[in-house]
Amino acid sequence: MKASDIMTKEVLIIHSSATVAEAIAMMQHKKLRSLIVEPNDDSNDYGIVTETDIVYLVLAREIDPKQVKIRQIMTKPCIVVDPDLSLPEVGRLFAEAKIQKAPVIKDKLLGIISVTDILMKTKVAQLSPTDILSQRIGEAVVHSRIYCDLEEQIDHESEIAWDVVEELESEKVAEPKMNI
Repeated sequence: MKASDIMTKEVLIIHSSATVAEAIAMMQHKKLRSLIVEPNDDSNDYGIVTETDIVYLVLAREIDPKQVKIRQIMTKPCIVVDPDLSLPEVGRLFAEAKIQKAPVIKDKLLGIISVTDILMKTKVAQLSPTDILSQRIGEAVVHSRIYCDLEEQIDHESEIAWDVVEELESEKVAEPKMNI
């Protein structure tokens, strides 16, 4: 599998002259954790601004996001990923650079890839049908307990327990006795 197979193709781009407040609004509206900063006229390098940049460099310092430009806090040039890189190569690149996401570029911006994409979109193993069924049963039990009255739930579980005890006792009586 290659980076291009799992990258997110829809990428939001922001201009470096935009304010951090504008970036926050875009990120909140689209539920994104980063934005790609488009290249300036004088440079072909893309940049990136992440939620961490905004929180650490602006909000934690109690600086007004309306007064800070993206170019002041973005990373530029940012590390980019070739769409033909294998996922292990992308993982090593991220580990060595200590980053969690990067734009995927080959002559132009194609998408963005993150550690979350690698983890969530890589098919390593699937849950067995039994595991899925067990998971759904567990979820149903949790939800039913939320909606049922506690005393009613206890009465129901007690009835089940007594049914099991009676069943075990009847099996014990039905077993032939072996003389040893």
